[in-house]
Amino acid sequence: MGKLVIDGNCVYEIDEECIRRKENQEKGQREMDKRRGRPASPERESYSRNWMGV
Repeated sequence: MGKLVIDGNCVYEIDEECIRRKENQEKGQREMDKRRGRPASPERESYSRNWMGV
């Protein structure tokens, strides 16, 4: 079951499974970048943290 977000008259459902998949993909991408010697993108990390309210 997802989380509900109420914003005024609007109600949104957050698909937690989709969020988990996306986080796992991003984590895998960061690990691949690390292996290739690329710096991590701070924009990607801050976006996901802000979006999740963490």
